[in-house]
Amino acid sequence: MSPRIAPLEPPYTDDVGAQLERMMPPGVSPIALFRTFVHNMTMTTAMSGWGGYELSRDLSLTMRDREIVIDRTCARCGCEYEWGVHVAFFAERVALSAEQVHSLTHGVSDDPCWTDRRERLLIAAVDQLHDTSDIDDDLWSQLAADFDEQQLLDLLFLCGWYHAISFTARATRVQLEPFAPKFDNV
Repeated sequence: MSPRIAPLEPPYTDDVGAQLERMMPPGVSPIALFRTFVHNMTMTTAMSGWGGYELSRDLSLTMRDREIVIDRTCARCGCEYEWGVHVAFFAERVALSAEQVHSLTHGVSDDPCWTDRRERLLIAAVDQLHDTSDIDDDLWSQLAADFDEQQLLDLLFLCGWYHAISFTARATRVQLEPFAPKFDNV
């Protein structure tokens, strides 16, 4: 399957090169998704602030919580591209076991690998948001017992943000990164 919008390739114009550099960790080549985004520099510049927040220490969720939400959201959206990038960059850093990565991709919140109530709740929240675009009162009460209001808002926006990322990556047919795992490999 060919990309519908081909990622830009070097050499980049100065403004594109600078934007891509800001979006990646130092010394890491820009991923195809970001090289696709820069076809619309106004959008890319605008979204960089929010995307930066979602991946920053300012987010009230822990890095592990964040990656559970992102991986599950991308898997539920069928976005192998963004799921694979996050698994490759962050799964080991946040100590997600192979069983947990498999469960986030193919399983359910009640899988035995999830022994922490908070983590099971995060997965259930992502699933309910994906399936219904809402969270019912019972699950909300459970979430509110474990997460404060700031964390709840971050959870909702993080899930929504990665729906948007997933929709864009899938609809533009961004090609998988060579370093990233695939759904059927976990």
